[in-house]
Amino acid sequence: MIFLNPLFQIASGWIYGHVMEYSIHRWLLHKIFKKRNTVFSFHFSQHHKDTRKNRFKDPAYLAPFNPKNAAGKELLSLLGLLILHTPIALFAPWFFGATVFSIVSYYFQHYKAHTNRPWAKKHLSWHYDHHMGFDQDKNFGVRSAVFDKLFGTYKPFLNSHEYLRLMEIKQRFDRKKKK
Repeated sequence: MIFLNPLFQIASGWIYGHVMEYSIHRWLLHKIFKKRNTVFSFHFSQHHKDTRKNRFKDPAYLAPFNPKNAAGKELLSLLGLLILHTPIALFAPWFFGATVFSIVSYYFQHYKAHTNRPWAKKHLSWHYDHHMGFDQDKNFGVRSAVFDKLFGTYKPFLNSHEYLRLMEIKQRFDRKKKK
């Protein structure tokens, strides 16, 4: 049976991880839990706010184990997601392993992106676009833009006409400020 095949389980677990990342980000964090005082409102009220304010860097990732900041809450949420998926290990251990790896991969790439802006602009430009672009309800994939392109939510900002125009205005402003 194909479902018992370890390679099938690993591939489907990895794909599932990306679908889960996109879906949670788009429909839960940016729709249902976007309102203040909801359980995951920290995503928008803390993480997005701090990221915009600090030119994509999120200072919460300097203390990722603090359960009061956005990075700590994200880590606890991912741990909860992992626990929720644990029963899958009983009948699809390779799928579960790939899902765990996917969750860990997501966290480390998200962490690295928000602590190393040049790396993020080069390797996760769509995530940079998600936070710094004009429309923060686009580009929901963190590790990949595949599902954004598939579902029509991909909107590049970095090196776009709007971005280059903003950089030009910023340079003019900086020159006037020096005078």
